[in-house]
Amino acid sequence: MEQNQHKPRQAADQEFQKSLEQLEDILQENLDEDQGTPPVRNESKNEVELVEDLTVIDLAALEDAVADIEEYLDKKTK
Repeated sequence: MEQNQHKPRQAADQEFQKSLEQLEDILQENLDEDQGTPPVRNESKNEVELVEDLTVIDLAALEDAVADIEEYLDKKTK
């Protein structure tokens, strides 16, 4: 009986993985369009490009996020 359950689960897992890959492709395409760069998959980027991507941070957005976290923690501890 376990083998009968394993096959549908495996098929569902494969379908789920395929859907995740499609979603990743769509999100990457949208990100590339927003940045005005040609589509490039993350796997093909070298380490320098990844570091450059990580260093482009909106400081105001980061400060807002920190403020939100601090506010949440203050409320939680009271």
